[in-house]
Amino acid sequence: MKLKSWVSSANSDSDFPIQNLPYGVFQGQGEARMGVAIGDFVLDVPKVDHGLDAGLFRHPSWNAVMAAGPEVWAALRSRLTELLSDETYRASVEPHLVPMQDVRLLMPFTVTEYTDFYAAKNHVMNVGTIFRGAENALPPNWLSIPVGYNGRASSVVVSGTEVVRPWGQVKGPDDELPRFAPSARFDLELEIGAIVGQPSQGMITVAEADEMIFGYVLLNDWSARDIQSWEYQPLGPFQSKATATTISPWIVTKAALEPFRVPAPERDRPLLPYLAELGPMFYDITLEITLTPDGGQENVISRTNASELYYSSAQQLAHHTSCGCPMRVGDLLGSGTISGPQKDSRGSMLEMSWGGKEPLVLANGDTRTFLEDGDVLTLRGAAKASDYRIGFGQCTGRIRPAAALRS
Repeated sequence: MKLKSWVSSANSDSDFPIQNLPYGVFQGQGEARMGVAIGDFVLDVPKVDHGLDAGLFRHPSWNAVMAAGPEVWAALRSRLTELLSDETYRASVEPHLVPMQDVRLLMPFTVTEYTDFYAAKNHVMNVGTIFRGAENALPPNWLSIPVGYNGRASSVVVSGTEVVRPWGQVKGPDDELPRFAPSARFDLELEIGAIVGQPSQGMITVAEADEMIFGYVLLNDWSARDIQSWEYQPLGPFQSKATATTISPWIVTKAALEPFRVPAPERDRPLLPYLAELGPMFYDITLEITLTPDGGQENVISRTNASELYYSSAQQLAHHTSCGCPMRVGDLLGSGTISGPQKDSRGSMLEMSWGGKEPLVLANGDTRTFLEDGDVLTLRGAAKASDYRIGFGQCTGRIRPAAALRS
């Protein structure tokens, strides 16, 4: 029999049952506070008897709790589960529940560094085929190494933040020279973000990396494809992926996702020993993307699953340290765009429209090759059991027109 909460809304059709208890930061009538989602409410964590050092909850960020280590993580989760499931505590805890509809959700942690990977084979094959043809689609190193680049922690924003269409250098195939213009091929990328909860010095193993991960968020790595195509050789993405990276406001802990682990995909060739899996290290998380045009209705434009990834977050983290790179509490690792094998399971507009050649038709008859001003993009995800689900909430961003060019 599954565990239930005395918070009735957590026991029905909710992203946030007692089995989840994701961590966030919220603001109601007063200052920003650390909270836990339970059903339709947010528990004001500093105000309850969590049994831990109150100093960990003094600032509205989960970084201090992460830095305290796995034993504290386990103790806090156990205590919160007790407080929200045992009727004995209801009278003392219920006054500290705030209706979700009455709060504004903020960044749940301070992002120290941000790295984005390129780790779903279907996505890599699609992009490679669009630009190089099917025979040269897969880069020669990709089956052996988690490919990634270091992005901008300063432009990571929380769900609900509007995203301004970027300016940049663009050069069409028939242009003699580049020009400076707003991106006309602005795109999204459906990803999962892993949050590093413990620091490292020197190389770590995949097993150690797995233990260092505190939790996961949904992640949209907005991308200006026309800026990217001109700038990326020889050093890769730069301004094209520095506009914004949107994350969902709730950190779903690794502990909550443990029942949903699945094995790695079939390997085309063996990985080097330092990247070898120790067991199931991927997650069965259903994902979807919706697009809502300005003033229009929501359209589901893709459905896929996080199990489509070829490299796990633990493998990416272990590889990140293989040169001796230190990792810090609050580092964020983007999985890379997650695409399935079918057209309706692709994780970016670049793939959905096949480089702009096959426009996507919306319910109102409008078409899209890339994103337009006023479009609202929403990512959703959940790991689903037979009688509950571990949801992430929404990861949403609305596109604003490019800012006026300053003279």
